[in-house]
Amino acid sequence: MGTPLTGRGRDRITVTSDRRRAFQRRLLAWYRREGRALPWRRTRDPYRILVSEIMLQQTQVPRVIPKYREWLRRYPSIEALAGAGTREVREAWYPLGYNVRPLRLREIARATVRRHGGRLPRTREELLAFKGIGPYTAGALLSFAFGEDAPVLDTNVRRVLRRVFAGDRTRPSEGALWALSTDVLPLGRAYDFNQGLMDLGATVCTARRPRCRECPVARGCASYPMRDAAE
Repeated sequence: MGTPLTGRGRDRITVTSDRRRAFQRRLLAWYRREGRALPWRRTRDPYRILVSEIMLQQTQVPRVIPKYREWLRRYPSIEALAGAGTREVREAWYPLGYNVRPLRLREIARATVRRHGGRLPRTREELLAFKGIGPYTAGALLSFAFGEDAPVLDTNVRRVLRRVFAGDRTRPSEGALWALSTDVLPLGRAYDFNQGLMDLGATVCTARRPRCRECPVARGCASYPMRDAAE
């Protein structure tokens, strides 16, 4: 179930070991200096990280931060959310939008209580069995909550990896990008590396007018310099 983590044949993006190590080193050094101070980065609690990941789907970080804090005051645990009513949950979610998300989050909480004794499972297969948890969210939980060497692939990560290793004009398949995300992941550093990839895509390697002159991985980037880069 979910997106395969391997690319095949001509679709696979090959990265030399020297290029991989240089990318890892530069990204991790940049994240140590420039990583955003976000409230969900101060915890390894799986429930809190799940809440943040569901809220961040289709919603910008500045809008999520106050609602994330408010939500956790109201529903501090999986058990508290599992017992909440539909109207109450929808009202608590307002005004983030995409109102199916709080109901899916509550259903994940109920299934966790029912099937796992109130503790989110620690395997990819079990996480993907929840309706509402896809490959990215499973990878985020594994690496951010459980400390596993699990890749992630969201919109920002997809853009960074494609531009750096394949070129901005290319359109690698989803499978090839998952394989690439797995290939460049430094063992034992998944938390910082994955957070760094997302921050780089959100603040520097943006969809429009990327800040190429400030990019820590510009050296060796297949797309550098971008034609529409900010001056």
